[in-house]
Amino acid sequence: MTPNRKDLGRDELRAARRESRPYYWFVGIFSFFVNLLMLTGPLYMLQVYDRVLGSRSEATLIALSLLVVFLYGMMGMLDYVRGRVMGRVAARFQSRLDLRVFDAVVRRASTQPDELSATGLRDLESVQRLMSSPVLMALFDMPWTPFFLFGIMLFHPWLGYLALAGGGTLIAIALVNQFVTRNPSLKSNTATFQSEKISDQIRGESEMVQAMGMRGDAFRRWQTARDASLKGQIASADLLGSFSTLTRTLRLLLQSAMLGLGAYLVLQNELTPGAMIAGSILMGRALAPIELAIGQWAVIERARKGWENLARLLSEVPPETPRTDLPVPQAKLDI
Repeated sequence: MTPNRKDLGRDELRAARRESRPYYWFVGIFSFFVNLLMLTGPLYMLQVYDRVLGSRSEATLIALSLLVVFLYGMMGMLDYVRGRVMGRVAARFQSRLDLRVFDAVVRRASTQPDELSATGLRDLESVQRLMSSPVLMALFDMPWTPFFLFGIMLFHPWLGYLALAGGGTLIAIALVNQFVTRNPSLKSNTATFQSEKISDQIRGESEMVQAMGMRGDAFRRWQTARDASLKGQIASADLLGSFSTLTRTLRLLLQSAMLGLGAYLVLQNELTPGAMIAGSILMGRALAPIELAIGQWAVIERARKGWENLARLLSEVPPETPRTDLPVPQAKLDI
């Protein structure tokens, strides 16, 4: 296979994804306004603590509350719309490649049945599932994390340093998570494929297995593969669960640390109570996309593996070249 041939499948996938490029831009614009409106809560808290409570003005509180209700309504609507757009982008991607992948699966299974031919359609579904999942929205939100951290820095440098340290720690955990869980996830998927392959063979040859009295041995072979698959899934789930729990615990700890440090700065007359609360809220918002990505890492890893498998499958089974159309036979009989 030439080097150019290896990239044919990847190019096909990218071309199918590129067809929805305008919708990605729309989602990016919606994400900009959604993250901008995320500042509603901290700013509202800041105004209530520093202005409303100080002035004891009920009219100001009512006006601010009505404005907040409107802004949160707009944020919810934009978040809902971008989710629906990505759901349809994912469906369009799968619809665009369904027939192509199915054709490649059938043609490869007839000449070289292996993992690629057995998991082709599931690989496509895994990519589609990632494109329509909340974790992709988190990837659109992650570029705004530095801006939220910068906003915390404006309240007080100490708060900003704490936020940067916390954000850097979570990013490091995400990188370690990717490195540590890749091999266990790969082994788990391979073991699952082997057990499913054995079960398909037993079902397809059930009459022969039953007639030759091989059911017990066949079941034991299947059970061995099934146990290996289950152990791999447990090991992978334990690792992912550990990193997810660590990330969630650290984020909650950082929010409390932000609140405690803010309280200390308030006692030192270097910060207002409103800024203390607003900084804690911004901290949670800045780290939420990272936590969500780590919690849904199994979806990301499965989609990454599916993308690689599809690229190989489509490269090794290119589309058939159009054949010459023959004239339609006519129903004539000469005797």
